[in-house]
Amino acid sequence: MKASDLMIKALEAEGVEYIFGIPGEENLDLLESLRNSNIKLILTRHEQGAGFMAATYGRLTGKVGVCLSTLGPGATNLVTPAAYAQLGAMPILMITGQKPIKTSKQGRFQVIDVVDMMRPITKYTTQVVSGDRIPSVVREAFRLASEERPGATHIELPEDIAAEKTSAPLLKASVVRRPIAEYKAINAAIDMIQKAKSPVLLIGAGANRKLTAKMLGQFVDKTGIPFITTQMGKGVINEGHKLFMGNTALSSGDFVHRAIERADLIINVGHDVVEKPPFFMHVGGQQVMHINFETAAVDPVYFPQLEVVGDIANSIWQINEAIVPQSHWKLDFYDDVHEAYFKHRCAAELDDRFPMLPERVVKEVRSAMPKDGIVTLDNGVYKIWFARNYPAYFPNTLLLDNALATMGAGLPSAMAAKLVHPDKPVITVCGDGGFMMNSQEVETAVRLKLHIVIIILRDDAYGMIKWKQSNMGFDNYGLDYQNPDFVKYIESYGGKGWRVSAADQLNQQIKDCLAEPAVHLIDVPIDYSLNDETLNKTIRELSAKL
Repeated sequence: MKASDLMIKALEAEGVEYIFGIPGEENLDLLESLRNSNIKLILTRHEQGAGFMAATYGRLTGKVGVCLSTLGPGATNLVTPAAYAQLGAMPILMITGQKPIKTSKQGRFQVIDVVDMMRPITKYTTQVVSGDRIPSVVREAFRLASEERPGATHIELPEDIAAEKTSAPLLKASVVRRPIAEYKAINAAIDMIQKAKSPVLLIGAGANRKLTAKMLGQFVDKTGIPFITTQMGKGVINEGHKLFMGNTALSSGDFVHRAIERADLIINVGHDVVEKPPFFMHVGGQQVMHINFETAAVDPVYFPQLEVVGDIANSIWQINEAIVPQSHWKLDFYDDVHEAYFKHRCAAELDDRFPMLPERVVKEVRSAMPKDGIVTLDNGVYKIWFARNYPAYFPNTLLLDNALATMGAGLPSAMAAKLVHPDKPVITVCGDGGFMMNSQEVETAVRLKLHIVIIILRDDAYGMIKWKQSNMGFDNYGLDYQNPDFVKYIESYGGKGWRVSAADQLNQQIKDCLAEPAVHLIDVPIDYSLNDETLNKTIRELSAKL
């Protein structure tokens, strides 16, 4: 068969449902092979949107998301999604085209070394030099993309290789199980927890797996040990739980940091060094236990005394089977932290001013969404407020990026979430700056007849950087811009646009949009003027009193 046919059959054998992307002339053999496949092509308006969709598909399903581009500029447009997936531990495979490598009459036109370009930001990158190599190359890419720690892989398929004949057989995936922690490490962990006086559980990005979430929930219920999450660990345990202390959205000085400081043992589950440190270790200070799929990368502020290495869910299950809650544990202080956090949060959520405060926006989105609804975030200062104030009741119901933290990913992520979970309501919250970076994907969403709600928080500026600029004592400069009329903008694509003019309108507007299948956009003017006062002064002062 033609090598491009074999490539598609190899992808089918791996269970691929979608290929997101924009084909070029170097992909035409592959495109023709795809035409006769049960894999669905999701044609996007920019390769970056395709890459973000593939990465989010991988994040939500645990399967490898696949995206496609042509050579040169198409491939370079996948660099940001590659880094997004690699840092965020999302399994993806990028397939790019290339000019013929055996004979070419176009010189170096559009030709760059894509394989070498992708090497620093992927787990695996290679050029297919023979159709016979396709089965092993595809299998290896899927193996590496999906095994812990998941990430990005890349295959370059040159035009002449795609067209050649091959009779190579497909390769089946081997049967493999993740290794589990050795019993001595489990016993040491149980001993350390039981001897502690004020242990606390910290849940990071690596713990965001279904079975891990179940085991961690059982651990908290059995032991009564309070828990904290990082931004990408949100929802692993139901954050409506009375033992939830909060999220490390801020670097320091929040109520949750008082809980971390008081603990004499931090049980750090799923720690990922790509997230900014939720705490700093000091020589002679608190004990830290590292429970993860892999060993801890030693850092000046992270050098755990005990490591439990292996499948996280199994490790927690083993610990939970044998651990005995201790009468000497002193956990009362954590009740004070929990109460102070909720008291402050609830007061700010009632503010009626307009343009709206971000705290009020978070409250209205949460109250309008069912517990299993999915919210995706683009990147901006509002991400801090959603991480801190939005209770996530299930894993992967608040999708934010605290790894690459790139703008422009919110809308494509919502589109992928809706494809994966067509029966769940999906909202994306974007700043005006981030939305415009990939706003053309609205056409893709409308064409696919996706029912999603886009909430744009409009301040007519790059608000996060403007806030930082003010914090550093610099004058306002270089960060303000003009926006289109977003209602007319979405309507020009065939979507439906709305604009709120008072804080008490947002909740009902969201509910109305969730009830009517369409691509909706809600323009929400936002007021970030109190960010500095609230985040850098008020919260610090209140938490210091604990």
